[in-house]
Amino acid sequence: MRRILVVLCVLAAGLSGAARSQEADVAQQRDLVNQATVGIISGGVAGTYVRIAADLADAFDEGYDLRVLPVIGKGSVRNIEDLLLLRGIDIAIVQSDVLEFYRRTDLYPGIEDKIAYITKLYDEEVHILARAGIGSVDELSGRRVNFGTEGSGTFMTAGIIFDELGLDVEVTALPEPEALASLRAGEIDALVFVGGQPLTLVSQIEADAGLRLLPIPRGRVDAGYLEAELAAESYPRLLAPGERIPTLAVGAVMAAYNWPAAHPRNAKVSRFVDHFFADFERLKGAPYHPKWQQVDLADPVPGWRRLSAASARLQAR
Repeated sequence: MRRILVVLCVLAAGLSGAARSQEADVAQQRDLVNQATVGIISGGVAGTYVRIAADLADAFDEGYDLRVLPVIGKGSVRNIEDLLLLRGIDIAIVQSDVLEFYRRTDLYPGIEDKIAYITKLYDEEVHILARAGIGSVDELSGRRVNFGTEGSGTFMTAGIIFDELGLDVEVTALPEPEALASLRAGEIDALVFVGGQPLTLVSQIEADAGLRLLPIPRGRVDAGYLEAELAAESYPRLLAPGERIPTLAVGAVMAAYNWPAAHPRNAKVSRFVDHFFADFERLKGAPYHPKWQQVDLADPVPGWRRLSAASARLQAR
């Protein structure tokens, strides 16, 4: 019996040692996976941000050296909050006017020191889609207009633009796919959507759907937005060949939390920045979004500070 007990003890010790070894292996693998993964929060499924994040995940999949993990976000305002507070989020795609929005609200004092930009991406056009019987934005006064979900960049920008235009409308806050269904059903009169053309949601609308894109009188908006056009090439079902609709645009920005130089999260973001700047040109070809062709890595973003790792890579190019 004593011999049996000794054998059992030896076996138990061996199993315990094997279990500890396995746990150590799992812990090592966990560290390997996490130190290489960068979480990037984008936008809703109908917008351009999610496509941009998906492109980054595809183009910069370097196995255990680098992995980009796209996360569907709730718009620019929430994306900045998530970048500041949500575990696992290292990078956010946002509108360039969101930092000024946060400065005005004073929700996060000194936010300009906490958030920095890696690069300006491209300009996002303001789309106002209305029922066919509405010929101008002024005819939307007093009508129901969807501004997108509260906290989104579209909601923020739409509010500024309609205020600048002096138009008092009944605001709804539906997600864009629901808003389009409501527009088709005649439950709202127009929707606003800020995103890089061509937007999938808009480009898939049938020519006979009874909807139209409205021009924005740019001279009446003094909030610093860029002049832009919606082109027939982007929306051939809604616009005649060669037709261009005047509108406004706001810059899209790839932002990061400004970690101290010695912080492990800073090393992770810096690794992404190195790969992004080194292999950026591949994003300008198929199958990636055509908006990448508009990106100039040297473009500044007024009111923002560039991330030190990005500045270093830009100077080395």
